[in-house]
Amino acid sequence: MDRPDAAGGGRRLVTAEAEPEAGPAGAGGLSRRRRRQVSLGGQYGLFAAVVVLVAAFADWGKLRVNFANWDVAKSLFPDIITIGLRNTAVYTAVGFGIGLAGGLVVALMRLSSVPPYRWFATVYIEVFRGLPLLLIFIFVGVGVPLAFPGTNVPGGAAGQAGLALGLAATAYLAETIRAGIEAVPRGQMEAARSLGMSYPTAMRSIVIPQAFRIVIPPLTNQLVLLCKDSSLVLFLGITLEQRELTKFGRDLAGDEGNTTPIIVAGICYLLITIPLSLLARRLEARQREAR
Repeated sequence: MDRPDAAGGGRRLVTAEAEPEAGPAGAGGLSRRRRRQVSLGGQYGLFAAVVVLVAAFADWGKLRVNFANWDVAKSLFPDIITIGLRNTAVYTAVGFGIGLAGGLVVALMRLSSVPPYRWFATVYIEVFRGLPLLLIFIFVGVGVPLAFPGTNVPGGAAGQAGLALGLAATAYLAETIRAGIEAVPRGQMEAARSLGMSYPTAMRSIVIPQAFRIVIPPLTNQLVLLCKDSSLVLFLGITLEQRELTKFGRDLAGDEGNTTPIIVAGICYLLITIPLSLLARRLEARQREAR
């Protein structure tokens, strides 16, 4: 604004001193950081209140008797380990082995320059990824004996369970492996071919090993999913010695009239899945560090 010049009696333009900028304060004069702290404090308080209310009003006596009965839990051992956990691990391992081998073949067919191979791989992947796994188990347990009378899947229940899990895993692992192969730089194949390697030799010796290193974490995650999906083996009509964890827990829960066996079976699943999940995260972290 204009102010008189004390020295010359004239007027000169004097710029008013700029007012200090308002900080990032919002309503109530709180800064953004403070509002965030207040919001988080409110969320933590609400969560703590819910936990306290649940703990205060829950009937812990009935929960303990029906879900954590120590006497019932002790009666499950060692059979739940030697039968349920062992069979779950066997079914999962067989299914993953079939899925890994089949997934590699289907992935290579999906990338093939031969149209019928690509068509077959595409149809297989879309069909078996779209079907519920329960239908695949029913098909293996009922459809295969009807379609091929007098034939049995080798390995009994383990063979049937592994085949059903493997058919589904093949479709998922094929897409995972295909993505890994496509993630390998094209220069790797070009360099191998320039050295005189044939295409199959270059794929087998150069590309596929690198692709598997890339897809190890998602392969581990698929192994965890197969472990949980093995619970559908009960639809194959297995015997007492062929029961996996879910079937074992359900049978004992019915015999005891108590839910504790199912809870113990769930804990046994965690003994498998948690280490595998930790392994997958560790492998992912190592890959990020390598990049």
